[in-house]
Amino acid sequence: MKKIFFIILTLVLFTQNLSAQQSIIYKGIIEGDIDLSLAPYVKRVISKAEKNNADAVVFVINTFGGRVDAATQIKDAILNSKITTVAFINKRAISAGALISLSCVKIVMVPGASIGASTVVDQTGQKQSEKYQSYMRSEMRATAEKNGRPAEIAEAMVDESIEIEGLVDSTKLVTLTSKEAVSYGIADTVIYSLDEALEALGYANPEIIDVEWTWAENVLRFINNPIISSLLIMIGLVGMFTEIKTPGWGLPGTAAIIALTVFFGANYILELASFIEIILFAVGVVLLILEIFVIPGFGIPGVLGIIFVIGSLFLGLISDFPIISWSLVEDAIIQLASVFLITGAVIFLLSRFLPQSSFFNRFILVDEIKEQSGYSSKETLKHLIGIEGKALTDLRPAGTAMLNNERTDVVTEGDFISHDTQIKVIRVEGSKVVVARKV
Repeated sequence: MKKIFFIILTLVLFTQNLSAQQSIIYKGIIEGDIDLSLAPYVKRVISKAEKNNADAVVFVINTFGGRVDAATQIKDAILNSKITTVAFINKRAISAGALISLSCVKIVMVPGASIGASTVVDQTGQKQSEKYQSYMRSEMRATAEKNGRPAEIAEAMVDESIEIEGLVDSTKLVTLTSKEAVSYGIADTVIYSLDEALEALGYANPEIIDVEWTWAENVLRFINNPIISSLLIMIGLVGMFTEIKTPGWGLPGTAAIIALTVFFGANYILELASFIEIILFAVGVVLLILEIFVIPGFGIPGVLGIIFVIGSLFLGLISDFPIISWSLVEDAIIQLASVFLITGAVIFLLSRFLPQSSFFNRFILVDEIKEQSGYSSKETLKHLIGIEGKALTDLRPAGTAMLNNERTDVVTEGDFISHDTQIKVIRVEGSKVVVARKV
């Protein structure tokens, strides 16, 4: 009996000892292009690890790089972490990936991996100006110094003019293999697997908790795609135009609000847009509404409204990064110009064909009741065809005009015509008098 009790006690103590020695490690994945949608994910991984008192958080890294502003956000989040961070470089950490790796307290590489080549380039691979290189050099140097790694080698990953004796001359960028990285103090060890790496770093019997991407983060990454963000802007602009052209409030206006809310909301989370851009856009829309419905003619409020709307959308496509790469500005200009070009084409088609659609005709009288069917109108309006006059009210698209010195209800083909504009009757359909701006 005593032997059985002793065995049970020994097993309990042994189990408790194993439990006490077990390390809790949170694992995140950094692979593919480094973009702004990756930053919220990395911040969440670190937050969960800190909240659950983990021993460390490890990032499995395999990337050729990406946006510098995104890498800087990720680097800052890792440096501010209250727990130990480990970079496990599986294959490569190039460009922005090198900056992220250097921000971790520990760096482990698999055999055959590489790290370096962090010169700032544009989308075509062309080297950016000295201003951007200087910023990246300082980021690499400061990050390396923070974690006790050779700052000069980190700088040489950006600037080929820096010579590292025995490694590279003054004509080449530094890119290190796994063995070279350990030899020069950039990495801590070279090990085949993550489990072995954690054990070598002192994390015995680790419990590794994988942090997967949430559906919200996947949606955010989807929205951040230039094609999707462009589509959201286009839906917003076309929806606003259609809503202004039709009476009441309907589906186009609702779609516009939803699309623009998603666009600015996603960009706010990604730190592309701030409240300034959102307020600027709202003010621009209000000014345009006032110009169309309240203020006669087209003047300063309308011009300012257009400038505010375009400016807010443009600023919503670039981050508030201290050093903005010209390539990012070019991309934003091209994206926005393409959106306005396509939107203009869509609006032209809507203006041309919307008045003939069944949806549009719900709001105006289109059916001509034949006299032969037993009905007759008080007067025929065919004599007005070709008559010129003046719009007494704004035609949006219906309104009142002065024709032959008489007030007459008229409708355009979908175009907006402000009051006091010279018009001409182009056709009469039953009791509907269709007018156009006088050329």
